Amino acid sequence: MTLTEDERRVAGIQAYGALDDVPRPELAAVVELAARICGVPMATVDIITGTEQHQLAAFGVEASTYRREDSISAAILHEDAPVVVADAALDPRFTENPFVTGELGTVRFYAAHRLVTRDGVAFGTLSVFDEEVRELDDSQARALGTLADRVVDVFELQMARARLERSNDRLAAFAGQVTHDLKTPLTTMSLSLELIRDELEDGADAEDLVPLINRALGGSRRMTTMIEDVLSFARLGTEVDLVPVDLAEVADELVVDLSTQLEDVDLTIGDLPTLPGDRAQLRALLQNLLTNAAKFRAEDRPPVVSVSAMKFGDRWTIEVADNGIGIPEDQRERVFEPMVRLDKRIDGVGIGLATVKRVVESHHGAIGASANPAGQGSVFWVELPG
Repeated sequence: MTLTEDERRVAGIQAYGALDDVPRPELAAVVELAARICGVPMATVDIITGTEQHQLAAFGVEASTYRREDSISAAILHEDAPVVVADAALDPRFTENPFVTGELGTVRFYAAHRLVTRDGVAFGTLSVFDEEVRELDDSQARALGTLADRVVDVFELQMARARLERSNDRLAAFAGQVTHDLKTPLTTMSLSLELIRDELEDGADAEDLVPLINRALGGSRRMTTMIEDVLSFARLGTEVDLVPVDLAEVADELVVDLSTQLEDVDLTIGDLPTLPGDRAQLRALLQNLLTNAAKFRAEDRPPVVSVSAMKFGDRWTIEVADNGIGIPEDQRERVFEPMVRLDKRIDGVGIGLATVKRVVESHHGAIGASANPAGQGSVFWVELPG
């Protein structure tokens, strides 16, 4: 699945919580400062969704929400450079805009800097305007750009705070779930060892103790696997050493290393790109997606898995499709949470997809799951900078 520019914009706005109904005194201060520095009576912070313009902060006008097609800011989101227009009535981009023609306003002077996420997606503007024709000098234009960067900082700080709160909540739940899940094999080991001790005290033969010893060893192996998975999850995504990573080469290695898991899988791997990233982490990403596709197979058909890649703009989308049991629509976000196992019949700890998500986030990408358009199974897609 490849996100359109509008979808990426909306995703950025949602990640920032930009449209949450919370007071933002920092933005009010920024727009007032922008107006005073530029010597104009009005300034706004505008957020542009797929259908609307939301004025989150305003000075000299009342903040409101308008249709996107009426927005002046929406018309310049694709502009690479700041926009300064002495008379909007003479600019072909704005001559028919209702904020210029008198239907919604009589704007003449207009200047704006885009608000851009760290992933390079423009999601709004810091704008100043006047009903009279005027100009900005170089220092005013630079100051407007600096203030636009500060607006983005406000959203970045808000996102970081929200992520920290969610992380703390998840950490508490994660610790509780790990503790609970470790108790089962630990209990198996303890009971088996106690029975072995009792049998030895009663003079039992060594051969009679083999089943109990095997149970204890099995519990020990499950605990070891779980602990290793938890530690791997904790380590991945913390540091990213960016180098060119040939995903085709990584995939070839995994086909060999995962030969047992993929033995009866009809696997097709298309042309895969070379991406900037951490090789170990991207290898873990592809490994987890492949093993997940092979593991959650349907009982009534042979497993079929395909890996493909497509480039859109400066980003690549990697897709791993299967014909397995599929995922209910209302669970497609939840599967990326740690310790979540939708089908308890299938062995696992529930960390594989959470690890994939963590790697994707450390590479400033996006991830999701959807129904396989072929009619059976799922498609896991990963969008990464190229």
